[in-house]
Amino acid sequence: MGNDTFNSLSLQLEGLKVMETSVYPVFLFFLFSYLLIMILNVGIIVLVCFDRSLHQPMYLLFCNLPINDIFGNSIILPRLLSDLLKPPSELLISYYECVVQAFSSHMFGTASHTVLMIMAFDRYVAICNPLRYSAIMSNRMVLKLTVSAWGVAFVLVGILLGLTVRLNRCRTLISNPFCDNASLFKLSCESVVINNIYGLTFTVVLFTASIGSIVLTYTKITAVCLSSRNKSLNSKALKTCSTHLVVYLIMLFCGVLVIVLHRFPQYSDQRKMSAILFHIIPCSLNPIIYGVQFKEIKRFLSYFIQSRKVIPSL
Repeated sequence: MGNDTFNSLSLQLEGLKVMETSVYPVFLFFLFSYLLIMILNVGIIVLVCFDRSLHQPMYLLFCNLPINDIFGNSIILPRLLSDLLKPPSELLISYYECVVQAFSSHMFGTASHTVLMIMAFDRYVAICNPLRYSAIMSNRMVLKLTVSAWGVAFVLVGILLGLTVRLNRCRTLISNPFCDNASLFKLSCESVVINNIYGLTFTVVLFTASIGSIVLTYTKITAVCLSSRNKSLNSKALKTCSTHLVVYLIMLFCGVLVIVLHRFPQYSDQRKMSAILFHIIPCSLNPIIYGVQFKEIKRFLSYFIQSRKVIPSL
């Protein structure tokens, strides 16, 4: 092996295999998706920040979701858009940028789980213990839950990438349109047993905690609703919980699909596309699903649109 390959700081991205006639349609699809994600998620954050009626635990915790969606896509999609217009020989990325991409990609996926877990806890308290909701879900508790969601994700992903960057590299090809942990440690000729063990443990712990917390909270919520004859409580539970569950299942399905396709090298093209869609689909649907369900947000939007119509008539 040459010195130019060993621990090289310049890496080659494999990129997406797109026919010449499809390059611009695919580019426009990704561009439209990115703009949609940014406009919708930034809009939700601005609404919650400026409308005092939305300064409630449910909405403040929900804000973590669009923040995560913006963060996860701003590192991946702009670079992907520029790479689509380049020939394969020019798809180069520095090692440090590759590490940042891998960190942001895994941070996005992990935080999606942890944020939805704390949102499930909020729904559990609101429905199962409504009389103490204000006392339990104080501003301090909201802050603790938010810090916990991001802190746990940061530590887990930090260890994951830390185990990878310690390895020497003897290859330069990233077999992905963007960098992730698996692509990075596959560049090494050293033993990656520790990486595989931690990666598997990381995945099992995250999914077990995530799915377990959702099943537990929804089981208790269902039990309360079945034993209660309060139609208002049951209607509220169905409305807010169905929204949260739909978002969670979409995120879970997209994530599991990427993990499963990693086990089948013959479906590498499908894996690449599913990895990109994991960032695009949930992030595009989340603000739409929650925006349709949150009557306070719909009321604010309706008032805003009507006020805009009145101004020109003056």
